[in-house]
Amino acid sequence: MSTRSILGLIYLVQGMQQLGEDPRPVLERHGLSLERLDPSTRIDRSREMRIHADLAESVSDPLIGLKLGGFYGLAGYGPLVMLLMTCETAYDALQTGIRYQRLTYLFGTLGFEPGEHVSALVLSPMAMEPRAFRFRVDGEIAGTYKLVRDMQVTLGLDIHAERIDIPYPRPDDAASYERYFGCPVNFGHAQARFWIRNEHLRLRLPTADRNAHAMYRTMCDQQLVAQQQSTETLSDRVLTHLGLFSGSYPSAEDVAKSLDLSERTLRRQLSDEGSNFRDLLAQARYAKARHLLTHTTLPVETIAQQLGYAESAAFIHAFQRWAGKSPAAWRHSGDADHPGDAGKVGDAGDAKA
Repeated sequence: MSTRSILGLIYLVQGMQQLGEDPRPVLERHGLSLERLDPSTRIDRSREMRIHADLAESVSDPLIGLKLGGFYGLAGYGPLVMLLMTCETAYDALQTGIRYQRLTYLFGTLGFEPGEHVSALVLSPMAMEPRAFRFRVDGEIAGTYKLVRDMQVTLGLDIHAERIDIPYPRPDDAASYERYFGCPVNFGHAQARFWIRNEHLRLRLPTADRNAHAMYRTMCDQQLVAQQQSTETLSDRVLTHLGLFSGSYPSAEDVAKSLDLSERTLRRQLSDEGSNFRDLLAQARYAKARHLLTHTTLPVETIAQQLGYAESAAFIHAFQRWAGKSPAAWRHSGDADHPGDAGKVGDAGDAKA
C-alpha cells in the first residue's frame, strides 16, 4: 500500500498535546508510542487515515482541527517547499503545488478554479463521519493556509485570501474562523475554497530560480515515482474508506465518488480484482466488530448499532457467518487475542450493495 512521511502524524499528535488533548490512548490502540515514533520513517496512508478518524472522536475541543494547522512547519515538506519558492510567479507556485499535492499531508484533493477577478484554490475533502470530517477539513484548510503564509513571510509578500468557503454547515463558533483567517468565511459549500485576487497570483517570486527549480522538480518527481510504485489495490482503498464509518455506511456510489470514480468503474475494477463492494462492506463490518469486541466492553446491542444494524439479531447472525460463533462467544473464547484473517469474509446477506 502507499506510504508517506510520518512527520504529518507527529506534528498532529504533538500539537494535540500542546493544546491540552491526549492522543496517547488512540496511538496505543494502534500499537504506536509518540516517544518512539521515528521522524525518518513512513506510515501506510490507510493506517494514518484510521488513526486520524479515531483521534477526531477523542477530542473535546471542536476547534482543535483549526488550531492544529499552525503546527505544520515548512521544513516538514522537504524539497517541495523549495520547488514552490523557486517558481516564477505565485500562480506558477499554486499550479505546482496542485501537481505535487501527493507530497503534502492532505487526504483531500487540490484543484484550481479560475475567475475573471478572483480565482480559487479548491480543496475537495474526503468523505468521513461528521465529527471526523470537520476535524480533517479544518486541519487541512488551516495547514494549507499556514504553508502559504509561512512562504509569504519568507518571500516578503502578502497574498491573502479574499474569502474562504468551508464544506460543512455553519457551526456555533463560526466567528472563530474569521478571526483565525482574517477574512470572511462562508459555510455550507460542497468544497473548501481559498479565493485569491488574480493580481496577487501574478506577483513574481523574488526567489525564482530556473536551475534550482529544475533540480527540486527532479527530487519531487522521484518522490512521486516512489509513491506510485504501490501494491495498494482498489479493494484496499475501498476497505480503508469504509473503515472510517460507523452507524451507517456509504453506498457504492458514494464510495466511488470519494475515490473519483464512477460507480460502474468501481464495480468493474473490483470485479477484475476478484472482489465486490458487498463483500468488502461485510469485511469492513467484521473488522470493526472484532475491534469493538476486543478493545471495548460495549454490549452487543451497541456494537450492532455502530455497525449499522437496526436489530442486534441481524448483527449476531452476520457475525456467526463470519466467525463461526456468536459475538459474545467470540469475545469470551480468547479469539479476541488472535483474530485471524478477515480477508475472506463474504456478504452477510443484508449489506447494501
